[in-house]
Amino acid sequence: MAFKSTTGATSPTPVFELKAATFTLPVIRLLGVDMDVVADQLAVKVDQAPDFFRNTPVVIDLSGLPPGSGQLEFPQLVGLMRGFGMIPVGIRGGTDEQHEAAQAMELAILGDAFVRRTPPARETASPAPARSATARSVPEEAAPTASQRLVTRPVRSGQRVYAAGGDLSVIAPVSNGAELMADGNIHVYGPLRGRAMAGMKGDTSARIFCQDLRAELISVAGHYRISENIPEDVKGVPVQIFLDQDVLRVEKI
Repeated sequence: MAFKSTTGATSPTPVFELKAATFTLPVIRLLGVDMDVVADQLAVKVDQAPDFFRNTPVVIDLSGLPPGSGQLEFPQLVGLMRGFGMIPVGIRGGTDEQHEAAQAMELAILGDAFVRRTPPARETASPAPARSATARSVPEEAAPTASQRLVTRPVRSGQRVYAAGGDLSVIAPVSNGAELMADGNIHVYGPLRGRAMAGMKGDTSARIFCQDLRAELISVAGHYRISENIPEDVKGVPVQIFLDQDVLRVEKI
């Protein structure tokens, strides 16, 4: 069978564009190299929010490994993460030897200039016991953000909206399976049925304001709750979600 030669390289009609873009990715910061322990603890996290981790690109941060912690088995680690539905795309930190091992697994080596630092993931996402009124502290006012992003159309399942460097406002419904992310605050003036993550780069003063809370997951600066952990009395009503001394609170407005 004969094939015709192609002239794609000289075609006057471009078939792609090369652009620079910024993405915020979840970071898994390793603090030990015992893969059995990593597997057990990852299983707990994934069980709490399976949809959050499914098909999610993640970066492996090696900067938290103590000196002399032993050899890191990259094939086992990558296989483990893929088994939980995650897609490891690169590492940051680590030694030259670890970089070689990561490259052998076709992982990118990301510098600090490429991936901005974020605080390590919190120990647990479980809601803490309610505090007394006298013990409750009032969170500080959110710092002004540099930019705003406004969405006027419904955010449907599978869609992901990210407001880099500022707040995100949505004046339409957010469906199950949709995802809202912002470095600052998130405002939703309609039913929120998907996932909302404020303070993506570690801003603990960020908040989520929602007119009708029915979310699958809510998160501020890495502290999150899934639907099962959200009290029934704050569902379907206007609420604000914020951190109070590392406890994620949901309060009626």
